[in-house]
Amino acid sequence: MKRTITLFLLLALIVIPVRGIEPNEVKPVKNVILMIPDGTSLATVSIARWLNWYQNPDQPKLNIDPYLSGTILTHSSNAPIGDSAPTTSCFMTGVPSLSGYASTYPVADPANDIYPMDPERAYQPLTTVLEAAKILYNKATGLVFTCEFPHATPADCAAHSYNRGKYDWIAPQMVHNDLKVIIGGGVSLLSEDCESYLTGNGYSIYKNDIQGMRTDTNEKMWALFGNREMDYDNDRNPDEQPSLEEMTRKAIEKLSKDENGFFLMVEGSKVDWAAHGNDPVGMATDFLAFDRACGAALEFARQNGETAVVIVPDHGNSGISLGVNHCKGYDRLSKDQLFHQFSKFKLTADGFARKVNSLPASEVQNIFIEYAGFELTPEELNALYNCKEYKNSPIPEEERSSEGVEASLYSGSLTSFMAKLITSKTCFGFTTGGHTGEEVFLASYHPKGGPLTGFNTNIELNEYLCALFGMQGKLEELNAANFARHTDVFDGYKYEIVRPKDEKGFPQLVVKGKKNQLTISPFTNIITKGKKGNEEIRLNSVIVYVDKNDTFYLPTSLVEHLK
Repeated sequence: MKRTITLFLLLALIVIPVRGIEPNEVKPVKNVILMIPDGTSLATVSIARWLNWYQNPDQPKLNIDPYLSGTILTHSSNAPIGDSAPTTSCFMTGVPSLSGYASTYPVADPANDIYPMDPERAYQPLTTVLEAAKILYNKATGLVFTCEFPHATPADCAAHSYNRGKYDWIAPQMVHNDLKVIIGGGVSLLSEDCESYLTGNGYSIYKNDIQGMRTDTNEKMWALFGNREMDYDNDRNPDEQPSLEEMTRKAIEKLSKDENGFFLMVEGSKVDWAAHGNDPVGMATDFLAFDRACGAALEFARQNGETAVVIVPDHGNSGISLGVNHCKGYDRLSKDQLFHQFSKFKLTADGFARKVNSLPASEVQNIFIEYAGFELTPEELNALYNCKEYKNSPIPEEERSSEGVEASLYSGSLTSFMAKLITSKTCFGFTTGGHTGEEVFLASYHPKGGPLTGFNTNIELNEYLCALFGMQGKLEELNAANFARHTDVFDGYKYEIVRPKDEKGFPQLVVKGKKNQLTISPFTNIITKGKKGNEEIRLNSVIVYVDKNDTFYLPTSLVEHLK
């Protein structure tokens, strides 16, 4: 018997994460702001801090520095290294998930799952902290980001999909989840149907209209900039695209007027994008832009007295280091030697690529003198001319090759060449162009003295976020109530899944009772009642269809409309 108990305790230690703070010890607040610098390793923060200090000698610290309080372990359900979809998904739902899954229960992988997963729940949508705050307490909700709006991290907050790339599934969910404020990228991804729904429900909509966003006084607003993602902060035209700080201030201004309080997620999206491209300028400058947004959020929280702020990356990226073996004697270089040239770059790698493609080859050296503070060497100029994507090269495209080009600089991609060129002027190094699995930093502010501290898992971070609104244990209750299988909800009733006539359409679920009929369309919060569909039922959650198991996930309460 003792042996059995001992074995049980050992298994419990394996599958149950150790708590950094007990949820019942957390004092609830009115507002919560979650800030995520996507793909930000700790070395990225260090490089950004040194750059900021070098450029501003009176600013040795970042806005986040007084609130750094611990680390967070992020991972997928079956792997220590995760992408943005399952990592932020776990922050929002409390359930680790698979690569590419946005707030959706994973398919079990018993041989590799870090915690045991229930195979019966595969593909079930999972209620997020944002959705729960809206449903349970009628709190205002908002998202701010610099990627396109259906991208992984924003999607994790207000949509559900086993494939983060299914924008046609994700975008309408984000629209129909009735968030009060959306500010970010993705003008081309807002469909006519989605825009019609928003305008019909009292939203202001602005597309590449910075003045419209700035002057809007409506409580509900969508403001989108850029065809898809927004520009890097270093490259953006401030007359056309707002900074992340301005977007954050605007969202807080609107959401804070709600008497019930609010939940806001702010993402510094493109730190991750720059890390994937091994572009240290994009990484450092977009993180500094994110830190300024943190400053705005923390300023509001300190003044407001009812707002908690949690700042945490979703994962690391690129394995960037300050110091690299090919840079001899780097550990003895001065601050000026390490950061003078780096501080001269006024564009990211993407910005340099666009700039040289917009002007004739005769202007290349002037571009680098103005935006980088140096001229290209003959070897560097030759490498540029041999880039396949360089539109203005004097070398015909069919004659370009790697022969005679310095190996460390050759690239068919113009942006990649620029990233390599920038990095060659530094003592920074990269181990990968992908995600990394180290713990990420945690910064936490609580107006009543209850910040999250120490080492915590991604599950425990979710528990803390729930505790901030006093809704411990509520997510699972909402999962059962709002995301039940249609086969269970309508057991005993006649129902049919009507297939679309073309590939672009979605299937509909038609359910017939003795007196009533329901027609259910996925990825919306609208259901029609009656054979003619002349009555509309509006839900406080979205309907999700999953083709993998041909299942609609919907509220159990819908059966009442058939009686």
